[in-house]
Amino acid sequence: MGKIALITGASKGIGRAIALGLAGDKFDIWLNYKSDHSAAEKIKSEIEQMGQSCTLIPFDVCDAQAVEDTLSPLLEENVPYALINNAGFARDTLFGLMANDDWSQVLDVHLNGFYHVTRKLAPHMQRQRKGRIVNISSTSGQTGVPGQVNYCTAKAGLIGATKALAKELAKRNVLVNAVAPGFIETSMTEHLISDDYLKAIPMARTGKSEEVAGCVRFLCSDMASYITGQVIAVNGGIYM
Repeated sequence: MGKIALITGASKGIGRAIALGLAGDKFDIWLNYKSDHSAAEKIKSEIEQMGQSCTLIPFDVCDAQAVEDTLSPLLEENVPYALINNAGFARDTLFGLMANDDWSQVLDVHLNGFYHVTRKLAPHMQRQRKGRIVNISSTSGQTGVPGQVNYCTAKAGLIGATKALAKELAKRNVLVNAVAPGFIETSMTEHLISDDYLKAIPMARTGKSEEVAGCVRFLCSDMASYITGQVIAVNGGIYM
């Protein structure tokens, strides 16, 4: 059997591009999503047309019991070589107006979601003495953005988790890195992009999900066998 990649939040946007990209690299895909069944089924069909298998695993990454119940039987049979922690969302507002749920739910998805899924897979990767974990962070977690204190906190937290976990797992040949996208054309960013933002980007354009996926594909390949604990920005030069 070929290598398996588990991608969370993969029914749309960057997650979708990563799933299709890794399938193109001959990975079989475990495709996680929360509720968009029709989008997930469409991606499954596309991946199968590429000659790879796609297992749909719908669960909320915030729900520890759901993660346990879904992944335990799968891990009895196979262990993914790659885990891409992509699930996330933004709920932007000024800090002084931020509701408790705006804070807790954003951190829950990004940080607790990372914790639940990674903690389940990492011991299996350690026992096999191989694996790649890629956490999708953000330029926002590197620089800070007004109106995104919750999102910036969550994405910065992923960077810290990446560096610490990389040191823990390196001796078992499990490599952990983060990818930090800038302004990428997705449904989550379409309301943010304006001429002012484009002027701030040295490349003077937004990025595409496939360009983020390309970085993830590299980190999951044999070419990245001596890279761990790093944050690779895909941002057109807006933060250097």
